Amino acid sequence: MTSRDARSAGDEGDRGGANPKGFIPPHGGYRDLRSYQKALIVYDATVRFCARFLDKRDRTVDQMVQAARSGKQNIVEGSMASGTSKEAEIKLMNVARASLEELLEDYRDFLRTRGMPLWEKDSREALFVRKLGADPHTSYEAYKAYFETRPPDVCANIAICLIHQANFLLDRQIRALEKAFLEQGGLREAMTRARLAARARD
Repeated sequence: MTSRDARSAGDEGDRGGANPKGFIPPHGGYRDLRSYQKALIVYDATVRFCARFLDKRDRTVDQMVQAARSGKQNIVEGSMASGTSKEAEIKLMNVARASLEELLEDYRDFLRTRGMPLWEKDSREALFVRKLGADPHTSYEAYKAYFETRPPDVCANIAICLIHQANFLLDRQIRALEKAFLEQGGLREAMTRARLAARARD
């Protein structure tokens, strides 16, 4: 895991504006997080999947799109909250993870209730999708042609592969956040360290 993934904040863009010399650490930078990038692909793919294969009056459409959106947006909120509350950051990343798990079950239900096959983890098709997503700079554009032209079972299975990738990244990120919190504490501990350092300089 890279240091950029281990922390929740990048050094450029989407920052909370913290003073680099103060006790509030840099935060934001969610667009640099691989978990966010993958969740964004999942959201775009889900919007297109629902538009093509589900009746817009079906409640499942709103539920799937909202679950995909929650997975993405809670990463954003957690990243921005990280400057003042590591506890909130960890909580929101877990909410994102739970939302994506809910979405995963929706796709599985779609396949199961229609008698469509679920790809095996190490099937040729799943490995192809996994390889396609290995590049950290991959965007929805890499999958757009599939979601525009392939039948519903293929699109659902591709989405399932993408959600597994996003969940893997979130699991790794959450473990790193928990480890950092145990070692460094949160804002209260940072304030104490800053106050002691200021006194030592006086």
